[in-house]
Amino acid sequence: MTDDQRITHGVELETLEAFADHAAEHPEEVQLGLGASATYEGTCAHSLARIDSYELGGETIARETREYTVPYGGWREVLEAGGWVGATDRIEPIEAALSALAACINVGISINAVAHGVDIDHLQTRVWSDFDPAVLFSLADLNDADAVFENVTAEIEIEGENLDEDLIDEWARRAPVYTLVSLGQDVEMTINTPAQVAGDD
Repeated sequence: MTDDQRITHGVELETLEAFADHAAEHPEEVQLGLGASATYEGTCAHSLARIDSYELGGETIARETREYTVPYGGWREVLEAGGWVGATDRIEPIEAALSALAACINVGISINAVAHGVDIDHLQTRVWSDFDPAVLFSLADLNDADAVFENVTAEIEIEGENLDEDLIDEWARRAPVYTLVSLGQDVEMTINTPAQVAGDD
């Protein structure tokens, strides 16, 4: 490391500034294509999710070191009450989404703090929501889906010098997962089933 390198919170500032300038001039080169898959494991609510390759500027990037798997399921007490045999705790997808939101809010705040020269001594975000499972279990109509989550709250605990609460709020709202869950998203569903075999006439 040379004396003129400026590194803060693990980021070399000149490189970050150059990246931001390049992204502003060539936005097509920094567009990301992201995805994941989940395979049902034969027990209700159990899936093994997989995250691997992604696209950067139209180029697919894949390597073994970023092949992640996550076993999803539910809450042991809830599953036992519902009749699951040998129920165990697993990460529940809603909680995973909430943890992703919390982590991404930290991303939005920390990246912008570094870029604007704001030092952070401590940052922790807690996200919470109340969840009504009636739609999931077909106890309520699908049209009632907008009532499944009555609220989503995010509590940001942050320490540092010269912190501006309005600026922190703006940086938090720049988090991509915040955008994903707070704005209306169109999810295009494609259902693939085995091809129908025409019967003999």
